[in-house]
Amino acid sequence: MPTPGPAEVVIHPRDAFKRAFDVAAAVTALTLLAPLMLLLAALVRLDSPGPVLFRQARLGRGGRSFQILKFRTMVADAEQRLAALESSNEAAGGVLFRMARDPRVTRLGACLRRTSLDELPQLINVLQGDMSLVGPRPWTVRDSEQVAAMDPAGARRRLEVRPGLTGLAQVRGRRDLDPARTVELDGLYVARRGPLTDLVILLETIPVVMLGRGVA
Repeated sequence: MPTPGPAEVVIHPRDAFKRAFDVAAAVTALTLLAPLMLLLAALVRLDSPGPVLFRQARLGRGGRSFQILKFRTMVADAEQRLAALESSNEAAGGVLFRMARDPRVTRLGACLRRTSLDELPQLINVLQGDMSLVGPRPWTVRDSEQVAAMDPAGARRRLEVRPGLTGLAQVRGRRDLDPARTVELDGLYVARRGPLTDLVILLETIPVVMLGRGVA
């Protein structure tokens, strides 16, 4: 299956401002949210056996792989169960594989996903420079390969910038969107990105998260 080709990374003066804002915002958020994150870590540990954090390889800017961080929301052997679920009557594979009711999700995990609290550790990814506050959501290598087969140019375009905690696609439907529409919105963000665009997306993210819109 084809993989996204190397993305052309163009450095703009606005990128320096964006990076400075990302770092300042991530440090502030981590400081303020530290008590909550420690509580969530303890709850994840108590809820089911396994590590507190989930780590997975995702494609970032320029097609570089990095380890995304999340609070674990699935059983410890979720990856091993995936193949069986894809071939069962409950699941249908394909581009950006999703399930309406994933039996691998823990009780606490369902709550964390509904509120997007499982994404909080990605503030560390922002500090490390792998992610930004705003940008296309980072996909797995597998999902990226499937999208590259469908839209090679779109798959490359979304890798021109750092992936984000939130993005245009997330405030326009999130997982309710089909892959083609997601790639289209990601490309639109890359073309129109800037401080004002990021601010609007960040503000629009608040009601989306609070109301749980587009959560699988």
